[in-house]
Amino acid sequence: MSIHISAKKGEIAKVVLQPGDPLRAKYIAENFLENARLVSQTRGILYYTGIYKGKEITVGASGMGFPSIGIYSFELFTEYEVDTIIRIGTCGAYTTDLKVFDILNVENAASESTYAKYAWEIDEEIISHQGNIFNTINETAQEMSLTAKATNIHSSDIFYRKDPAIPAIATKYSCPAVEMEAFGLFANAQHLGKNAATILTVSDIIPTHENISADQRETALRPMIELALEAAWKSIK
Repeated sequence: MSIHISAKKGEIAKVVLQPGDPLRAKYIAENFLENARLVSQTRGILYYTGIYKGKEITVGASGMGFPSIGIYSFELFTEYEVDTIIRIGTCGAYTTDLKVFDILNVENAASESTYAKYAWEIDEEIISHQGNIFNTINETAQEMSLTAKATNIHSSDIFYRKDPAIPAIATKYSCPAVEMEAFGLFANAQHLGKNAATILTVSDIIPTHENISADQRETALRPMIELALEAAWKSIK
């Protein structure tokens, strides 16, 4: 066990899919994995390990924001010897050049956060995906006839803010959308020499207030989930 994950050693696979929401982890386990078993539910953060096309994969939640994904991904990498984490989540688009349901494969995450600096003495305000899993996702998307746009993302500490303007850092690094976890995941993976990627589905267009409805979310997120599972499967030797 680790401090925040109650799975025993050997109950977490080498590749982990990490949505933010515990109930999304439960949905993926119950609908996409065979023989899925609940291996941790500490603090209501659910982790399941099961079989996908003959290979073992774990799916478990990260929670929201850098502090949360920072804890869970670090413990997965260090206490459970996980090799690869693929974050799967949603994002809000700063521009109408993106559409709801678009899938993004994050190339770099830019942030004003001090997380990387004070955790690992990484001074950069933009951090790339880590390892080969980003390329595997691109290749897998092509094979599945999916469009997964390689892009930069703004990773923010802030969900609600006074100033509605696009933050300067998002403009500086040409980030068309915003989320809250990729920068923290990439920082941990860089420090530890692990593999990390982030696949996002655009759920909101901020300028127009268009969004994916609650009723649409299960079907809307399915292509992203299937892409992540196929890429994870490919990465397991």
